[in-house]
Amino acid sequence: EKLTSKSVIEGENGFHHFLGPSYTLLLIGVSEVSKAVATMALLLDYEIIVCDPRSEVLREWNVEGVSVIQGMPDDVIRDVVREHISLDYTAILALTHDPRIDDMGLMEALTVDAFYIGALGSERSSSKRRERLLQLDISPQQLEVLHAPIGLDIGSKTPAEIALSILGHITQLRRARLLPQTLSATSP
Repeated sequence: EKLTSKSVIEGENGFHHFLGPSYTLLLIGVSEVSKAVATMALLLDYEIIVCDPRSEVLREWNVEGVSVIQGMPDDVIRDVVREHISLDYTAILALTHDPRIDDMGLMEALTVDAFYIGALGSERSSSKRRERLLQLDISPQQLEVLHAPIGLDIGSKTPAEIALSILGHITQLRRARLLPQTLSATSP
């Protein structure tokens, strides 16, 4: 069974009915950026999963309302995401800035049909990451879907600004995906 939000939620002012699956963010790695992304994404009604193999950093996770999985990101994507989450409503974000963790997750992420796959880093580190992934049997066609550097280019520096640029880009692409459906549904 795929993970989705409750379709009807009772609130103080009545009921809220949601149609379709919820969007999910899989955050690879605990970092200040992943904490900022999770905090902002909760306001946008994302279901959020953070995975990290490092128990010591997972103990530092303090954002409530987020599912936490200790494990290698490639295993989490293969065993949890593929089996239980609607991939075309999933964004996978590599946010540790540690190639030993991020690259493993990206190797698996680039083999699934997530609607957004992104990795933290500068132009230079993103170029090096692409070279490493090509050496690890990721094809140039698979690499085309990778958003690296991640997010909109707004000159972000702080974790909150980086989170804003990431969620702004994801929101922009989500809305662009819905636009043709919306137009065809309203056309005579």
